[in-house]
Amino acid sequence: MDKITEAVQLQNDTIKSNELLDISKRIELLLKLKEVICDNEQRIVDALKADLNKPVFESYISEIDFVVHEIDLAISNIRKWAKPQKVGSPLTFFPVKSYIYKEPYGKVLIISPWNYPFQLLLDPLVGAIAAGNTAILKPSEMAPSTAKVITELIESKIDKKYIAVVNGGVEETTALLEQRFDYIFYTGNGHVARIVMAAAAKHLTPVTLELGGKSPCVVLNKDLDLSAKRIVWGKFFNAGQTCVAPDYVLITPEAKDTFVKACEKWISYFYGKDVKSSSDYGRIINERHFDRLNSYIEGSEPLTGGIVDKSEKYISPTLVSADSKSSIMQDEIFGPILPIVEISDLSEAISFIRTNEKPLASYAFLDEASEKDRFISEVSSGGMVINDTIVHLSNPKLPFGGVGESGIGGYHGKYSFDLFSHSKSVMKRSFLFENSLRYPPYQGKLDLIRKIMSIL
Repeated sequence: MDKITEAVQLQNDTIKSNELLDISKRIELLLKLKEVICDNEQRIVDALKADLNKPVFESYISEIDFVVHEIDLAISNIRKWAKPQKVGSPLTFFPVKSYIYKEPYGKVLIISPWNYPFQLLLDPLVGAIAAGNTAILKPSEMAPSTAKVITELIESKIDKKYIAVVNGGVEETTALLEQRFDYIFYTGNGHVARIVMAAAAKHLTPVTLELGGKSPCVVLNKDLDLSAKRIVWGKFFNAGQTCVAPDYVLITPEAKDTFVKACEKWISYFYGKDVKSSSDYGRIINERHFDRLNSYIEGSEPLTGGIVDKSEKYISPTLVSADSKSSIMQDEIFGPILPIVEISDLSEAISFIRTNEKPLASYAFLDEASEKDRFISEVSSGGMVINDTIVHLSNPKLPFGGVGESGIGGYHGKYSFDLFSHSKSVMKRSFLFENSLRYPPYQGKLDLIRKIMSIL
């Protein structure tokens, strides 16, 4: 654990030096990060392939390019984001000027999961560095190849006093959480999130928790074929191991068979008749998760798919019938299995969703504007897409995050900069004028103060 203590001390010294208050230094670090990513794209792709059998296309658009675009956006806008914002001031203290100054928290701990092991570690890092913080990164030990590459790349280009990487499992994570950080950013599950929050509470450290949940997908529109196409893509991207993947579909009995057949068509179109041999379809991260997912299939009657191979950690795209009591409907699936649940109408769909915890995302395929407005108004979730799935992540002008059990805080683009910045309120007063009404003695002043305040 000496490495952890050393990294913490180095970054404490960096914070005391005020080096990262210099915007140019932050840009320099971001440029180094971009350079090392772009120069080693193939190594990153190979690592993601080794850990998740992730297709090159998915590795590029959802991991590598995602981070590079965040870096470019931050570099282009950081001076504007960091500029003090002038706001209005009360006339009672005239003459006065008020501002909001963005300042870094200090030392940030970022703990990432295994499903997008590159993006979900480095994307929040971009915001942390842009805001002027140092960072200690904890990659997921469940994606060892990616963790190894990230460690080697960062250590080859960036001094540990700015960004340090700590590898390991529960023991190392526990040791990190015993240190005092100024901000903790955790992506993962609710069980570990509670441990993180408890550790942070000892030092009153603010946290962002990016979690998950059972993201619903309501299908009540006429174009079932296009709906199926977009749902199949969003669900089976990264073999279903996406925190915002559609977790289950709510559909009427009359439309169910047509929808399932459309899904079968698009699964075959995307991955071929032999999905297992497709270079565009991933694998389950490890045997433990394979066994968990396989138990869902064994406890259900597949409508399509249901083919498994433990030796390759392969589970085919699978649709199953389910209801609220099915075992597969009790927890987030996080794999390539899509339960189909029958409902009669939008009212029943909304009621079904609202009986569960608030999800990280929700999706609705609807034709009528009034139904779309109702879904948006009555369903609470971290994010939402109407007539598509998972694409809201691609817009850096939208904050990404959860609500309730699905998380705390939102990031991406400027929201990342704001997340890792303390908004410091500053008032600047002049000595040119002094209003003595606020000072004791107060006798005889209250009526005048009431009149002034009523006018203001």
